[in-house]
Amino acid sequence: MNKTTNSYMSHRMGMSGMGMGMSPCFKIVVFEQEHFQGKCQEFTFECCNIKDCGFDNIRSIRVECGAWVGYDHSDFEGQQFVLERGEYPHWDAYCGNLSYHVEWMWSFRPIYCASYQSSRMMIYERENFLGRNVELCDDYPSLQAMGWCRKEVGSMHVLCGAFVCYEYPGYRGQQYIMECERHSGDYQCWRYWGSHCQTPKIQSIRRIQP
Repeated sequence: MNKTTNSYMSHRMGMSGMGMGMSPCFKIVVFEQEHFQGKCQEFTFECCNIKDCGFDNIRSIRVECGAWVGYDHSDFEGQQFVLERGEYPHWDAYCGNLSYHVEWMWSFRPIYCASYQSSRMMIYERENFLGRNVELCDDYPSLQAMGWCRKEVGSMHVLCGAFVCYEYPGYRGQQYIMECERHSGDYQCWRYWGSHCQTPKIQSIRRIQP
């Protein structure tokens, strides 16, 4: 196996109270082939285009520390995939049950603000934080089962931590990563959820594990 290592040091490490000689608080290893085979590379910071590192694609992933989000296009664009600590031996292990077939990942970045125990967000019935609202601080496999009467969410405000929202109940369909550190936690309408988003439909939400 041809292994190369390229670790990036981020100013975020200083913010998290890390000293010299300590292990990085974010580490991901990506592989060009499924089941952790072929060329691999370690990262502790974001990568905006894996092709710049000599990869054609990413087909398996090992997340050793921290939570990450991957994208199926370069420059953090396109379909999003939440990547929590663990092993992803092939593409459908990180894609989950999406509404379309995709077998590539070209960029990824850490989710610095993930805080499972203290995650809180408000969801609103209409855009621009209008209409009925509910505060969420847990995992919800079905918003309708917990009393949300709609299949859509108009806008969201992430007060603390990070969440992954799904198009369908049971954590299925398109994934949208919502973070308190992006857009100041304000997602005024579905167009802010990601470049791949084409609908305000959200039917399950869970907290991201750091």
